[in-house]
Amino acid sequence: MELESAENEGGDVARKAEVDEMQSFVGKKEEQRWLWHAIDHCTGEILAYVLGSRQDEVFLKLKKLLEPFGIQKFYTDGLKTYERHLPVEMRQVSKYKMQRIERKHLTLRTRIKRLARKTICFSKSIQMHDLVIGLFINKYEFEVEI
Repeated sequence: MELESAENEGGDVARKAEVDEMQSFVGKKEEQRWLWHAIDHCTGEILAYVLGSRQDEVFLKLKKLLEPFGIQKFYTDGLKTYERHLPVEMRQVSKYKMQRIERKHLTLRTRIKRLARKTICFSKSIQMHDLVIGLFINKYEFEVEI
């Protein structure tokens, strides 16, 4: 079995993260909104998230938020955005290594009906959509009192 938080040359723990995007919509199916987030591969804790379109610049915002964590390995799916913006030596395409983030998706879909694939519960504005999802993540993942 592979040790997931191996130490690097300086004795620091090498941080590994799973990164993925999750689709939702605002108003109608054609108005897609994406939750991009990264979780710690070992603990399953959300490190950072960004809401926006499925464009490279939204991922780059997430990548910028992850810089202070010193991530040395990213586990992703085969989305070309990751290929364009993460060095080959730092990225591994693996659904097996992304089980925690996929489980996190299921939890979020269950608790926030706006993220469910088939639902009658949806947001009418981008601002309200982002606010509801952001408040939930901040309260239940980051334990911020609201």
